[in-house]
Amino acid sequence: MSTLSRRAWLEALTSLSAMLVLEPGLEAQGRQQQPIPMRINKEMLAQALKLVGLDFTDAQQEMMLQSVNRSVVGFDALRKLNIPLDTEPAFRFIPALPGKEPKMRPAKFQPTKARAVKRPASLDDLAFATVPELAAFVKSKQVTSTELTKMYLARLKRFGPKLNCVITLTEDLALKQAAAADAEIQRGKYRGPLHGIPYGAKDLFATKGIKTTWGAEPFQDQVIDHNATAIDRLEAAGAVLCAKLSMGALAQGDLWFNGMTRNPWNLEQGSSGSSAGSASATSAGLVGFSIGTETLGSIVSPSTRCGVVGLRPTYGRVSRYGAMALSWTMDKVGPLCRGVEDCALVLNAMHGPDGKDGTVLDAPLDWLPQTPVSGLKIGYLKAEFDRMTGDRGKLYADALDAVRKAGMKLEEVALPAFDTGALRVILSAEAATAFDDITRDGRVGMLKGQQPFDWPNSFRSTRLAPAVEYIRAQRGRTLLQQEMDKFMSQWDVIVCPPQSASLTVTNMTGHPQVVVPCGFLNGKEPFGLMFTGKLYEEGTPLLAARAFEQATEWHTMHPKMDFA
Repeated sequence: MSTLSRRAWLEALTSLSAMLVLEPGLEAQGRQQQPIPMRINKEMLAQALKLVGLDFTDAQQEMMLQSVNRSVVGFDALRKLNIPLDTEPAFRFIPALPGKEPKMRPAKFQPTKARAVKRPASLDDLAFATVPELAAFVKSKQVTSTELTKMYLARLKRFGPKLNCVITLTEDLALKQAAAADAEIQRGKYRGPLHGIPYGAKDLFATKGIKTTWGAEPFQDQVIDHNATAIDRLEAAGAVLCAKLSMGALAQGDLWFNGMTRNPWNLEQGSSGSSAGSASATSAGLVGFSIGTETLGSIVSPSTRCGVVGLRPTYGRVSRYGAMALSWTMDKVGPLCRGVEDCALVLNAMHGPDGKDGTVLDAPLDWLPQTPVSGLKIGYLKAEFDRMTGDRGKLYADALDAVRKAGMKLEEVALPAFDTGALRVILSAEAATAFDDITRDGRVGMLKGQQPFDWPNSFRSTRLAPAVEYIRAQRGRTLLQQEMDKFMSQWDVIVCPPQSASLTVTNMTGHPQVVVPCGFLNGKEPFGLMFTGKLYEEGTPLLAARAFEQATEWHTMHPKMDFA
């Protein structure tokens, strides 16, 4: 952190002290010693109160003037503080209610056994292989990590420009990591299923010495001097980083400083966002797997659009250290893959405390794919499916039939009635805070997206959101946590469409969700089915999702790469 001069700190602290609520005598004494500039007059105050929907008497407003002007002085002092972008607020969100934190115990993690494999005539035949399939070739030494890495690098170079899904190709690093993986494997030191597997990372994960642009014009040349924890964890597992993948500017949508990321199933369509490049590249077979982040749909939405499997883990499952902050109490790190088990393997490599992100609990991660799904208590949001009509309705009706044929018994359920729309101020206020500096200095105007629904307008507009309402929303969030805790105590898994209200609810409460392909409209519009689980129990919705995956053929379908 940059340091302020002693004088600047004293000035800031002196001004900030004016905002503190002191004993009446001391407060009066402070006012006498330091007159407050009256920059806000009574008319301005009255208009501001109308803006936030409050009505106070004339006498009350008169009394407020000194306090309001004192606050303005304090705001000036706050803005002089040099606060680095990666500085966390002095509060934490923990999704587990008090007394219901996960218990410490050994994890039960038993991936499926690798099948015997035979090297294909062309390595391009492995482009769409799942992580377990790729791992089988690498472990058996039929294919080297260097060969896989060169194959994926070639595909990134060939198809990446058309999809606009790559920001930085990390070729030198990838070849170095692949060579190291090959040398270790030759010596008999095999680290596990990610060893030697090439992957891509959403370009908000810090990579030492390599640009981390956040997809945004003001940060195009940003180089951070350390790795994100997720990057370090994957490197420790032996994975090979091939590319920093595109993302919507400052984690919104699929529009970044070089244009829109494309959906490989339909180049006329964006890939959705904000983990836009991660979904597009994984779907197109440009990487073995990828990682992204979600605050309010940024893994689920692009995974659905591009027809891949996306896992948004429990909030606090994976450290956010080194990942761009958008909303400190809502951001989550997760994988985007071509198979359900891939997600379990990648999450297993990334999860757990790192001593840097205080929201991460040491919770066991279970993965027992051989467990029968018939014993699971599964609810489905019937009302959400009933809203799907026409071809979409038939698609989802067929998907539910496949769920049942996979051995799962479904019971109709409904989410707790709760106005989550009122809680969205949490995201908008935290995002506006994260990028307050570039809002005030005007650099936010450099972003391509400047429509009413884009971040620049949201950042400016949310400057008028009262702190009282933000904290009230957080208290309302606690009530939602309590309601969801009661609801989920009755179910192991909830099934719903990605467009369901549960997407907002669970992003607020921190519950995990996994989305899998469940069909196509017109042969080029993938649809997804979502499975929600209990806090810190990702293995259960993954189990249900894998049973559905195994009972259908959607995961075997890939886009025709005939556009380059």
